Amino acid sequence: MGLITEFKEFISRGNVVDLAVGVVIGAAFGKIVTALVDGIVMPAIGAFTKGVSVSDWKYVIKPAQLDSAGKEVATELAIRYGMFVQTIIDFLLIALVIFLILKAYNRVRAPAAAAAIPEEVLLLREIRDELKK
Repeated sequence: MGLITEFKEFISRGNVVDLAVGVVIGAAFGKIVTALVDGIVMPAIGAFTKGVSVSDWKYVIKPAQLDSAGKEVATELAIRYGMFVQTIIDFLLIALVIFLILKAYNRVRAPAAAAAIPEEVLLLREIRDELKK
């Protein structure tokens, strides 16, 4: 079997196509959540921190050194942990929304799965229960 034939067989499997669709939808969903975090959540947090953006949070180890003219001679040495905190908030919101969507999907899907039990199986279960008595 040639490489191209194997590749066509691999790519035509349903799982690969489903995965590709999931990745594309996930990327688009990530942009939606990022817009939510950047546009709504972070400004609300910034209101509590007196206008300081979370992404600007840092711990200054050594401040910038300025010369007499006010020109920067040595740059500031700081641990910038704000972007890390913002990324964690992004992740937690994405995880929460995905959890809620899957929970709703499973709630909608569960009754349909119960209704899909064939009548023969139900009859066999009734017979089994009667025999146990």
